[in-house]
Amino acid sequence: MSNPWIAIGALAVVALAIPLTMMAVSSLLRPSVPEQGKRTTYESGEVPTGSSQQIKFNIQYYMVALLFVVFDIETVLIFPWTVIYSDAVAEVGMTKALLPMVAFIGILVVGLGWAWRNGAVQWVRSPRATKGADTYE
Repeated sequence: MSNPWIAIGALAVVALAIPLTMMAVSSLLRPSVPEQGKRTTYESGEVPTGSSQQIKFNIQYYMVALLFVVFDIETVLIFPWTVIYSDAVAEVGMTKALLPMVAFIGILVVGLGWAWRNGAVQWVRSPRATKGADTYE
């Protein structure tokens, strides 16, 4: 019987070899035409003016994306746990099977409470957007 680590090592070698080979072949085959336009920052077709220090970004978009990623990862981790829950309860008992998931969800609830308290989940509306938007006629 062969060693299972040989298969894992072979898979790791293939996983590294394929992208490295593709990058090497593409660097040899692609044309290299350095131009000023290729080295400039692309800003949705607009010519960038000024510095990025002058631009004020609304951090709310990033907070919503971050919360989405956190709760998406939560879903990815909870789903397999729910699949094996009955087998785990039968094997180690309800307390040992349920306690780690309750702790995990508790940490996430504390984080959500902190984000909510700090206003990370409240969407801030600009005065221009709310002008006349609250009246339903």
